[in-house]
Amino acid sequence: MNDPDWAAQNIDTNQPSAARMYDYYLGGSHNFASDRQAAGKVLELLPDAPLMAQANRAFLHRSVRFLVDQGVRQFIDLGSGIPTAGNVHEVAPESTVVYVDIDPVAVAYSEAILSDVSRAAIVHADARQPEKVLESPVTQGLLDFDQPIGLLMVAVLHFVAESEDPANMVATFRDALPAGSAIALAHVTLDERPEEMERITAIYQNSANPTTFRTRQQIDGLLTGWDLVDPGVTWVVEWRPDWPDDADGNSAWCGNYGAVGWKQ
Repeated sequence: MNDPDWAAQNIDTNQPSAARMYDYYLGGSHNFASDRQAAGKVLELLPDAPLMAQANRAFLHRSVRFLVDQGVRQFIDLGSGIPTAGNVHEVAPESTVVYVDIDPVAVAYSEAILSDVSRAAIVHADARQPEKVLESPVTQGLLDFDQPIGLLMVAVLHFVAESEDPANMVATFRDALPAGSAIALAHVTLDERPEEMERITAIYQNSANPTTFRTRQQIDGLLTGWDLVDPGVTWVVEWRPDWPDDADGNSAWCGNYGAVGWKQ
């Protein structure tokens, strides 16, 4: 069977990708059989994975709107994935956005939908190599590093192993951004459901993007140097919800902690 016309060249469609699995959880169509098979195994262990993905997406939207309200007009969206409804440049239409992803399908599809969008573009790069992201001609051409930048790390750091020094990765981006910049971070946690998460980690080991889920304490450590806004590190559904009843007091089901902080 031939690959669909949106598929990028020279990719292994037999190896599942986190970006395309995430697309599947969100109800998208830019995924392959290998992605659906791996995602199916996750859903057997964690049937609410699509709801968790939607909760992350909603956190992304709320955090971007918050930062825009605070005057931020530029964003770097790391691990932006397959474009879906409610992309950052749609949530913040007057802002400039640099999307970054390592997945060639995500990049190819992003390039297609952004071809006539002057204030947004995609960089094909590995977020674990901050210098390549920051020094990209796309990044340098779109962003003004004399003005605050919102760094979006939503559902990306759990694909960075401890051996790859995620704390240094975050610090490198932080140090490169001007004062008044901000971070919005969401990260899958081992807390509450450690056995399920360990089994899901085993599934992702066979994908292009192995996972490393972390505890709240470990996630706190990744945010060193950022001045967190209330309510600090919390379940993503409890981070400034649009409606009070969005957080029902049993929020651990969302499986992700989120936080927003400023660089002073």
